[in-house]
Amino acid sequence: MRRGLWMIFRWPVVLAVVSLFGLLSALIGDGVFDVLSWLGLGVPLGLLGVVWLRLRRANRLHSTGNIEGK
Repeated sequence: MRRGLWMIFRWPVVLAVVSLFGLLSALIGDGVFDVLSWLGLGVPLGLLGVVWLRLRRANRLHSTGNIEGK
């Protein structure tokens, strides 16, 4: 199956833009910008944790032979 560049790189680009927004908002100011920077830098870490947990669960289900996950 052939995938376009957008299908391959869309999530890395979105995470890069969110991280850049978080870094820039941390440099711009204080107060609200601090909250925006925490959110901008925390979203990629939160998504990484979600993906890691789902991958771990999928590997555990696959190793036990229960492929359907139910």
